[in-house]
Amino acid sequence: MTAGFNEAQRTVIDSLKIHWRLYVFEGAVMIVLGVLAIVFPVFATLAVDFYLGWLFLFCGVLTLIIMITAGHIPGFWWAIVTAILAIVVGLALLLKPAAGVVTLTAVLTAFFIVEGVFQTAASLTYRDGIPHSWGWLLASGVADLVLAAIIIAGWPGTVDWTLGLLAGVSLITSGWAVVMVAMSVRSLAEGVTEAIRGR
Repeated sequence: MTAGFNEAQRTVIDSLKIHWRLYVFEGAVMIVLGVLAIVFPVFATLAVDFYLGWLFLFCGVLTLIIMITAGHIPGFWWAIVTAILAIVVGLALLLKPAAGVVTLTAVLTAFFIVEGVFQTAASLTYRDGIPHSWGWLLASGVADLVLAAIIIAGWPGTVDWTLGLLAGVSLITSGWAVVMVAMSVRSLAEGVTEAIRGR
């Protein structure tokens, strides 16, 4: 690939180059799900509740199994506590979905903040590697941070429908960012291939 990329950037770009169609498909599905969530925000709120409930439960159980199997490694007890917490949160969301909506809204707010910070940082990291699409990642990260601010500002009056609406917007922006990055890396890879053939 191009000089100036570090190993992590090469890995990401090589993966996108090989599997760009899958990333475009993933992005398109995210956009469709996002539109549906905006059209049916109350239903989407409960759907997100169940989705995250199962996600927390599955990830918690999986992490617990992996850590117990791996034995005492650095961060063992921290990972165990985190896994147990994920299981408890997952069960709470699944067993009491209506009561869990408020809690889930708080959890999703934290998720938006973390994802927003991560995508913003990632966009700045890959600014030189994917110059034509890093702005989409930045926009997605900023959108997540704005969504978190909207949730906090509207608390608790719009909890019933805000969760589904904001999740939909996040899915659309994230899906669009995935599609644009995949297409950009595909174009970059084609340009490199043409340059190599022309030598």
